[in-house]
This record gives sequence, structure tokens and C-alpha cells, in this order.
Amino acid sequence: MLIARSAALFVVAALFEIGGAWLVWQGVREHRGWVWIGAGVLALGVYGFVATLQPDAEFGRILAAYGGVFVAGSLAWGMVADSYRPDRWDVIGALICLAGMAVIMYAPRSR
Repeated sequence: MLIARSAALFVVAALFEIGGAWLVWQGVREHRGWVWIGAGVLALGVYGFVATLQPDAEFGRILAAYGGVFVAGSLAWGMVADSYRPDRWDVIGALICLAGMAVIMYAPRSR
């Protein structure tokens, strides 16, 4: 149950961080304006809060592991929001990142 909660929190965090960055990108690069930028900044703030809800108390471990989720999530976001089509190397790289995330977060540890 703890792993499912942690994985769900990573997904929620990714939605807010990637979505927030995308909104800022749209506001600046696509000239959609300050409302988009403001919404993006708010979403990025929510991401920072969601990351604190992880059951593990090690900030560095959580952020390092989240990096793998961010990589895979960014490719998925691009596919949905921007019709980006990852090639096999993108997919392989994302899978490697997710495997790294799983090792960092969920490998058995002696404490």
C-alpha cells in the first residue's frame, strides 16, 4: 500500500510540475499571456507541496527518484499535449529512468 501511495504521489507531482512548466511555456513562448504564466506558477507551487507528502523523509532521495518520473511524464505530456511522437530511444531512456526511480525509492534498505 505504501508503494502504491508513493507512486500515485509521484504521478500527481508530475502532473502539476510538467503541467505548470507547460503553462509557463505556453504563456511565454506561444504568447498566450500572463494568465497562463500565473496558472503555471501556481501549479508549480502545488507540485512543491505534493512532493512533501511522500512517505519517505529523505528529500534528496525523493527528488532524485522523482527525476525518473519527470522524464517519462514529460514524454507522455508531449504526446498528449503537443502530438509529440517519441522514438525508440526516447522510450528506452524513459524506461531506464523509471527503473532507476524504482531502485532509488523502493529497494530494500537496512536502517
